[in-house]
Amino acid sequence: MEQLAQRSLRADTTLSAISAGFAAVLVGFTSSVAIVLQAAAAAGASEAQMVSWIGALGLGMGLTCIGFSWYYRAPVVSAWSTPGAALLITSLNGVSLSEAVGAFLFSALLTLLLGLSGAFERVAARVPLPIASAMLAGILLQFGLSVFTSLQANPLLVGAMLATYLVGRKWLPRYGILLVLAAGFTTSWLMGDIHAEQLEWSLGRLTWVSPEFDLSVLLGVGLPLFIVTMTSQNLPGVAILRASGYARVPVSPLIGGTGLMSLVLAPFGGFALNLAAISAAICTGPEAHPDPARRYTAGISAGVFYILAGLFGASVVALFAALPQAMIAGVAGLALIGVIGSSLAGATADPDRREAALITLLITASGVSFYGIGAAFWGLLGGLACHWLFGRR
Repeated sequence: MEQLAQRSLRADTTLSAISAGFAAVLVGFTSSVAIVLQAAAAAGASEAQMVSWIGALGLGMGLTCIGFSWYYRAPVVSAWSTPGAALLITSLNGVSLSEAVGAFLFSALLTLLLGLSGAFERVAARVPLPIASAMLAGILLQFGLSVFTSLQANPLLVGAMLATYLVGRKWLPRYGILLVLAAGFTTSWLMGDIHAEQLEWSLGRLTWVSPEFDLSVLLGVGLPLFIVTMTSQNLPGVAILRASGYARVPVSPLIGGTGLMSLVLAPFGGFALNLAAISAAICTGPEAHPDPARRYTAGISAGVFYILAGLFGASVVALFAALPQAMIAGVAGLALIGVIGSSLAGATADPDRREAALITLLITASGVSFYGIGAAFWGLLGGLACHWLFGRR
């Protein structure tokens, strides 16, 4: 049985799935690693402890990606909580690192209990698919637009990537992301935009910080971290799985699993793990594999790259920082075009729910934020309110 599973994994793994996993990690790290490092600095972390944060997060994301994707045979991708990291930057002033770790443990425990209770899955199941698809489209829309705003800023680099994408979609659709990555690296290198001359590869180390529990910090940092992660990360993560055709994957074990992993890694800097949104969309789209049943290998590939990124900590951060931002924006936007299209189709397919879905899309795409909670939650709330109102009418 084990040999059969290994043969199946080898047969299902393709270059397109591996490149999708790499693109997901590339976009995930480069888009928000600076925010994570700022959060660590706000907590008073030393340089060695910052490396430990990246190592713990990379290890946690890698293990959950591999475990979930393998077990459920679906591209389940986890990530660190970017909104949570942004929250920590502003809320950790005057808080010691030990007290911050205590808040991380409190948030992780709440996440684990929520997953075990099944309450989050029951709430997510009540969201109509058109509204979930519209929320996903609103989240991803800015990434699609960034291709063309980056084209204006760096026409040669992004133009080469865009041309490669179009040619690849026409003649080699299974290798679209891989070709775009190759075009981006090659063009950036030829233009002299990649500066990694002083990069040294070295293994990072996990550094333990003993937690301290202060009630005001638990309520002022841990509870908001839990709420922001649930609303701004896990809800969109569930929407991506559902909109991509993976509604069979149970939500509660995923939430509980990320909570348990966060609980284990919090003393080393794993402040919050959750279901991914943007990077998950890259692995669940048709560019990862034409067959949805074989896209789970993209999630496993992402997990492997996350572990490598965690192991080499500071070196990987420096490498990703050396890549031009226009290249990152181009890779993300072009890799997500197919998912944006399918999300828009799902959002507008039902005429009776089209208006509520459109309101969800517009609010989410606007990027508004109230009380520290991002636009995805408010878009979902607005869409559900309109859905209820129009249903009563």
